[in-house]
Amino acid sequence: MAYNSLAYLVVFLVPVFLLYTIVPKRYKWIVLLAASYGFYLMGSGFLVIFLLITTVSIYFCALSLDKVAKNAAAVRKTLPKEEKKAFRQKIDKKKRRIVLLTVLVNILILLVLKYYNFLGGAMDGLLASVGLPKIFPAISRQIQPLGISFYTLQAISYVMDVYHGKYTADRNFGKVALFLVFFPQIVEGPIGRFDLLADQLYEGHTFDWQRTISGMQLILWGLFQKVVIADRADILVGKVCGNFANYSGITVILTMLIYTLQIYTDFAGSIDIVMGSAQLFGVSLSKNFDRPFSSHTVNEFWRRWHITLGTWLRDYVFYPVSISKPIFSLGKFTRKHLNTFFAGLVPAIISLFCVWFTNGFWHGAGVKYILYGMYYYAITILGLLFEPVFRRFFEATKINRKGKGFQAFQVVRTFFLVNVGMLIFRANTLRSFRAMFVSMFSGFNPSVLTDGSLLSLGLDYKDLIILAVGTLLLWIVGRLHTKGHHLRDELAQKNSFLRWGLSMAMLFVIIMFGAYGYGYVAINPIYGNF
Repeated sequence: MAYNSLAYLVVFLVPVFLLYTIVPKRYKWIVLLAASYGFYLMGSGFLVIFLLITTVSIYFCALSLDKVAKNAAAVRKTLPKEEKKAFRQKIDKKKRRIVLLTVLVNILILLVLKYYNFLGGAMDGLLASVGLPKIFPAISRQIQPLGISFYTLQAISYVMDVYHGKYTADRNFGKVALFLVFFPQIVEGPIGRFDLLADQLYEGHTFDWQRTISGMQLILWGLFQKVVIADRADILVGKVCGNFANYSGITVILTMLIYTLQIYTDFAGSIDIVMGSAQLFGVSLSKNFDRPFSSHTVNEFWRRWHITLGTWLRDYVFYPVSISKPIFSLGKFTRKHLNTFFAGLVPAIISLFCVWFTNGFWHGAGVKYILYGMYYYAITILGLLFEPVFRRFFEATKINRKGKGFQAFQVVRTFFLVNVGMLIFRANTLRSFRAMFVSMFSGFNPSVLTDGSLLSLGLDYKDLIILAVGTLLLWIVGRLHTKGHHLRDELAQKNSFLRWGLSMAMLFVIIMFGAYGYGYVAINPIYGNF
């Protein structure tokens, strides 16, 4: 059930909201839990069993960690000082085993259901290369449960936070279950944290007119991005990428740019629908985008794009790897045998590799997704390696790195690098990516912009104008937010005629200019496939 479909917006969301509004406060969380499992059953059917396995595993893992910690605290008081250190190490080891078992079980489920065909195919290829028969039969992709990539990360964050003592285990099974399955975010995030989300879900919020209107406005803005811009861009992108051998030069460059626009408006638009849906129930989800295309570096881009994934990788991959015993020992070795710069760089290279490999592999089962992660890893490492060279260069040339001209150059450079990354992400295979990338620099004919060639790509001139105007509106809204304007809050201070007029105008634009027609089927969000 796509978030931009009438089935979700009218048939599902509206009745759930009305029921949530009228039931007593103490039962509101049950409405959300029942609705979320209903939503999940409609999307995945019997595969809900895997979600339940994850929920049960982290629930009892957290309780076990609390029990071990509580019992250990009581015993520690009776021990002499010289025995406490050894006892603490013993308890830490026991807790690590509990966490490791739970995390491995859930990662194994993810690997088997999402990556089995990819990993099995790779293993069969290796076996075939040495003359051995295949042993990994392919399974249907339909075995992948809805949102497994997202709820698995949330599950891991919960047990890791309890392990580190950030908060204690919650004894309410329903509360933990709702944290994982909350229907607006189960398909494509944003990736939640238990301490920020669970209490909001469980509290039971009374009806608030302004909050409801604000949530509806955010849903409309998300629909505008998804239906008017992203789904329209998909027509052109699909045609060129599906027949890439027939195109070159400016056509491929334009397709690359439009795909970047598509994936942003698809993902950010869907997230706005998600956040607006959650807001109807008084739930504030974590921010997932912050004008990423105004970034000056690739690292900054990833701090602004899919923010909750980036912070998850930082907290549960980068930090644990960086402070692990092997990396700590490696750091001591490099400080002894290398200069200060490289001594600090070597551990970071390994930690960042783990981050970017996980990032790429999380996105999908395929070599291109791993390459996608490694592409950003290479850019990050090259930036670290050459930073001293760049610093000396700018000192020698007296170029002001904080000047507007240089910062504009940084934004354009980063935008180009990100677009190449998006091309890797969109290409069907590595071969098609290589062919499309090379073709951008051949057959470079500017006349395609004026001779009507673009109109053969599935969009007429009206569609292209709508894309251009939609992109301009997107940019204007982004600039206003950058300057500190909170548009929905400011609109709430205006008179009712203006508030409702703008909302109705947005609805009219979506109905009139959305990319649909006879036989239209709502296009699932791109990130909904992960």
